[in-house]
Formats: sequence, C-alpha cells, structure tokens
Amino acid sequence: MTEKNHQSDAPGRKPLLVVSTGAGISAESGLSTFRDADGLWENYPVMDVASADGFRRNPELVHRFYNERRAQLLHAEPNDAHRALVDLEKDFDVRIITQNVDDLHERAGSSSVLHLHGELMKMRAVDDPDDIEPIDPANPVTTPLTRGAKGNLMRPHIMFFQEAVPNIEPAAELAAQADIFVVIGTSLVVYPAAGLLYQVKPGTPVWYIDPRPAAVTGVPGLQVIAEPATKGVAELARRLRADKK
Repeated sequence: MTEKNHQSDAPGRKPLLVVSTGAGISAESGLSTFRDADGLWENYPVMDVASADGFRRNPELVHRFYNERRAQLLHAEPNDAHRALVDLEKDFDVRIITQNVDDLHERAGSSSVLHLHGELMKMRAVDDPDDIEPIDPANPVTTPLTRGAKGNLMRPHIMFFQEAVPNIEPAAELAAQADIFVVIGTSLVVYPAAGLLYQVKPGTPVWYIDPRPAAVTGVPGLQVIAEPATKGVAELARRLRADKK
C-alpha cells in the first residue's frame, strides 16, 4: 500500500478534492474570458499583449493592457461558484489549480490556490523570476520604468505565450493525488493545463462543469454538468455531499 493510499484511508481524513478552473468561473464575475474566437482579448490581438515577443516589441503596450485588467479586476467580486468551492472545504481538502490570473479565489476565501499562468496583482523582475512583489491595489499601475524594492525593472507577473509554465509540475502532482478531480469553466484547449485531466489516477471520479463542454476522450466515467459555474458548482456540491452520506 502506498503512503498516498494509506492517507486516503486514514480515519477522519478529508478526501482530496482538486479543482482546475478556467476563465468560465471568472466570467460570471464580469471578467472577460481570455480569448475570443477572433483571437482578441478586450480588442487587443492576444499575441501583442500576452506573448514574450509582444513584450519585447512593445512593453509599454503590455503594461498598459495589464493596468486595464487590474482596474477591471478591482471592480469585480467573487461569485457564488468561488464561494461554493470555499464552502466545500468543510467536507473536503480542496486544492484549487487555476489558469486565471485574477485573485477571486483568494478573495472568496479559498485556502489553497495554485496559479498556473501568473497573478495579475503581482509584478516580477524582468531579469529575476524569483523577485516577485505584490502590487498595491491603491496604485495598480506599472510601466516599463517601474522598479521593485531591490531596484530591478519590473514586468507583469504573467506567464506569456512562449514561456514555460513553472507550476505545471506541482499541479500535475496534485492531479495525480486527487481523490476527486473537477474541471470548471474551461474549453480544454490550452495546454499544458488541459493535460492535467490525464494525470488523474485510474478510477478517480472526474467531473467537468461548463455550459458548452468540450468533447473529452480517454477519461472513463467522466461526469459532465453542462451549466455555468455558479449553477454547476452548486450541483456538484449537492452530488458530492450526497455521495458521502
């Protein structure tokens, strides 16, 4: 028996519920989804504002774009889906893996959130990926000349296209350890995040919540709730708690 299985059977241990969230959960808080079908994000070409090449070409444009996203975020609030995931912590060990760069999971009260693509309300040094600082909500504006506490020039703490996803390995480990795995609000086309579904050990219950769920193959027993996140997570919570009785 592995240590993981031993822990799974330990008396009083909460089941490990790993939840992978995408833009759909934030959309109901009024935040635009990452990319529309025409390749635009808030009327900007995605590769101009969300790629390493785009940042090298025009850092001023990229800073301005993320300043606008922060202003939008500061007017948004967590929705019922975010709050329902927090409420599930009463019965489950809930770990969030999110593709979203907003802080709505944290503001709702989730105790464990792993960001795959960076965090909007943080900045990091251009030449030192470990030099990361929070952005003051009272002054959420950065420019190519913004310097951090160590004197380094700063950039948005965002994983651009053409850059590695530093948190994908711990995310894959979480998925492999899950007693229950849930995907919420994603089209399952952005990799490597979409591949987490296939890191789940065989026999693990897997749920997929999205109003327009993608076709998924190779995941036996996948259960789909074809609803927006707010309705879907409420239904998920009802079913999970019923299964525990």
